[in-house]
Amino acid sequence: MTTPQTAFGPTLAFAEQTLTAVLHQHLTERQTKPETWYALQLIAIRGPNLAREALIRGLEGSRTLNAASTHELLARLEAEGLIRGDAELDLTAEGEALHRSLREYVTGPTARLLSQFNADDIDTTVRTLQAITKRAAEGLAV
Repeated sequence: MTTPQTAFGPTLAFAEQTLTAVLHQHLTERQTKPETWYALQLIAIRGPNLAREALIRGLEGSRTLNAASTHELLARLEAEGLIRGDAELDLTAEGEALHRSLREYVTGPTARLLSQFNADDIDTTVRTLQAITKRAAEGLAV
């Protein structure tokens, strides 16, 4: 018998896998690597003046980046003029423009998808996932 607890993990994994594939498809259409989007998104959300080490830790938590590739990514983004800073990082004007353009590009399909569901259900799902993430990070659920 499947319970909500046993269905949760696989359901979340399949949703994440499918949504990530759709995001990657949209980014490919814009000739943008996913890790570029992730870095710009983290700086935009957690910045300005995001500590370089906090960004590195955030990026290293992804499945596709490690310590070496994260440092290479940041060097590339700096060379492309998308980010600036030493101990603290910010988006440049060009980085802000690219992030805004990409965000608008991926937000449209997301809004169309989510509009098919009750807004209260979406709000509940977001709050629940945030609480699960926080508790798991604090080590309370493991």
